[in-house]
Amino acid sequence: MRPSLLTHFLLSLAILLCLSSVEAAELKSSINRYKGTVVSEETLDQLEPYNKYINYFSQFTFFRRNHKVSPDFIRALIIAESNVDPRAVSSKNAMGLGQIIYTTGQEAARELARSRFTFKYVDKKKLAALQKEDLFDPATNILLTCYLISKYNYKFNGRLELVLSAWNAGENHKALSDGQPVPYAETMNLIGKINGYYISLLQKKKHISIYARP
Repeated sequence: MRPSLLTHFLLSLAILLCLSSVEAAELKSSINRYKGTVVSEETLDQLEPYNKYINYFSQFTFFRRNHKVSPDFIRALIIAESNVDPRAVSSKNAMGLGQIIYTTGQEAARELARSRFTFKYVDKKKLAALQKEDLFDPATNILLTCYLISKYNYKFNGRLELVLSAWNAGENHKALSDGQPVPYAETMNLIGKINGYYISLLQKKKHISIYARP
């Protein structure tokens, strides 16, 4: 059985950083900037109310058998994107814990509503008629976050620089169609942040509350 999706994040980045390209150099700079990042105890406490949703929804194999999203990767993304604020709204109107644009979330929600999956915590009828305000609901936002990361991982064959480029800049960006990461400073910075938080979370596995079962 193949390990959970995104558990080889660092390995993928190590391969990427061997490339002699402008994008690789910029990404390397971002990775180094967040090297040694530590997730604080306060942040762990902020995550606590949402761990049951993260643990639950990250178990689903949305696109390929035995392929799951790493719950710690989802935690790292939430920390980097919203600072664990379920009411966060960005300057680009990305909303909630995972900072999801409404149109992107609406499309994903409709796909899930039509899917064979059934869930605790989120009603399919709610997904079929997703409203902007629903993105502030932690369970709904985390479900959509797990689903979209799974989708991009499948679409871009596990290339993490492309997965997070799609997450940050949209899956139809021209650079992605050329097999290249999106060359935005914001995108490179986000990858560095998530990498730093992810490493820190992996080093904190002794915090039993993070891994509590739903």
